[in-house]
Amino acid sequence: MSLRRRSSRVPQLLLAASLLGALLAPPAAAASAHRSPSGEPGGNGGTGGRGLPLRVATYNIHAGAGMDGVFDLDRQTAELRSLKADVIGLQEVDRHWGSRSAWRDLAGELARRLRMHVSFAPIYSLDPAEPGGPRAEYGVAVLSRHRIVSAENHEITRLSTQDPNPVPAPAPGFGEVVVRVRGGLPVHVYVTHLDYRPDPAVRVAQVADTRRIMAEDQGPKILLGDFNAEPAAPELAPLWRELADADPGAPTFPAQDPVKRIDFVTVSKNRIGVRRAWVPQSLASDHRAVVADLLLRG
Repeated sequence: MSLRRRSSRVPQLLLAASLLGALLAPPAAAASAHRSPSGEPGGNGGTGGRGLPLRVATYNIHAGAGMDGVFDLDRQTAELRSLKADVIGLQEVDRHWGSRSAWRDLAGELARRLRMHVSFAPIYSLDPAEPGGPRAEYGVAVLSRHRIVSAENHEITRLSTQDPNPVPAPAPGFGEVVVRVRGGLPVHVYVTHLDYRPDPAVRVAQVADTRRIMAEDQGPKILLGDFNAEPAAPELAPLWRELADADPGAPTFPAQDPVKRIDFVTVSKNRIGVRRAWVPQSLASDHRAVVADLLLRG
């Protein structure tokens, strides 16, 4: 099978509406949550102020499998629905990838079930197993209740898991969408999945790529993702120059008895306030989600 890489500036927009239409300083300006025993926040917590409210989340869906390793999209749909989020960044998303996810289009199916718009950004896009079949794809996605007006699949440095002798090279899978929130405010939402290896070298390059790409855009910005590093990791430090970590005050991985926080909601410091953030308790994936209530300032 061959691997086809896509241009960093070519729109990858799948505005699939529902069936009914529709990254050796600690993070700056973190906002801790006030959580109840169930993991959902209580009280107002965090940063107050005026602005447009927006609830966002990030969730590594483990290709549809739970902590038990069983593929169960019904379980993940229920978990995502319970977050009541306006925008969700997903990682480890399969589209016709293989038997582990029943060859299904997880991005499109979740969007239809949740009645949300979707943009999928493949990291890998492989020739179909059979002629005429859909391409086998794996990557990240954004689900949004608000209209997606544009989308791009950017290239960042990656060390391929599909090449037997990989070297760091630009590859797609850093997704960006622009959504129009209430009142028409355009918000840039990015979703990423950084390198998982213990050596941080690739993540260092990915952070630099991320900052360069995000610097091209104006207005409120939200970066969601599985960074595969904890908040104080040196390779993530450059991110905190422009972004604030919506600190939920709880670990996210592994989902069963989590010990570290590697999943993030981060926002542009001067344009977005964090009211509260939390980590729901769930075994629907091998990660837990992070949810944050934000206030957007134009």
